[in-house]
Amino acid sequence: MDEDFRRACMEAVRRALDEDLQSAGDITSQALIPPDLRGRARIVLREEAVVAGLPLASMVFRQLDAGIGFQALASDGDFLPAMSDIAVVEGPVRIILEGERTALNFLQRLSGIATLTRKYVRLAAPHGAEIMDTRKTAPGLRVLDKYAVRAGGGKNHRFGLYDGVLVKDNHISAVGGVGRATALAREAVAGERPVEVEVQDLEFLEEAIEAGADMIMLDNLSVEETKEAVRLAGGRVKLEASGGITLENVAAYASTGVDYISVGALTHSVRALDIALELENI
Repeated sequence: MDEDFRRACMEAVRRALDEDLQSAGDITSQALIPPDLRGRARIVLREEAVVAGLPLASMVFRQLDAGIGFQALASDGDFLPAMSDIAVVEGPVRIILEGERTALNFLQRLSGIATLTRKYVRLAAPHGAEIMDTRKTAPGLRVLDKYAVRAGGGKNHRFGLYDGVLVKDNHISAVGGVGRATALAREAVAGERPVEVEVQDLEFLEEAIEAGADMIMLDNLSVEETKEAVRLAGGRVKLEASGGITLENVAAYASTGVDYISVGALTHSVRALDIALELENI
């Protein structure tokens, strides 16, 4: 884990704990659980899944009590069967219960993203296409959502508006055409970054290529239109299929010969997985 990512995780954990505990803490556990009572809990994956988020779960408990024991029994990116134990937590029961929901929230969301990503990757990989994410992430959690995509075998598209040039339909409307927008973008970045251009109609594909696009996003084109775009591009630029991609049609899009397929659903509407913390008999 590099330092920038570690800091981002620590900050996300801090915000999540503050949201749940504020200054009063867990008033239910304080009322019921003696402060010196110690225990052990297992974190259980209740469905087949790719695990992601274990480092964050560990950070949750250790921000609450630096001395708590957290043993990961798997690694992020592991694909495990249902009912697998993925971690053990040992320490004050109050602390375990204080951190339970926050730790599970991270694990359930990130494992859900990683698991869904793996499904797309496995369908697209035989055709040579790579699965990418989008900026349709949970506000404030983008670095974590994109980490989970990587854990599932996917690739990250740009992280934000600051680190990648993507000329979209509204940019094109604002400046008066695909060719002009592409040329302006290329002039602005002066070769320091690739320029990707969104095309919603095949008639603009050649215009974008001739204006110097390095990559074309084929937005909401049909499988047949995408196949034709691959033929017309002839390998001159990288092609990305985007919009309306599902598990049911991703293999068909991948078979057209595109280089990448971006899927907003990986992060914008992912299902949280069934992961539980089970306190053992004390």
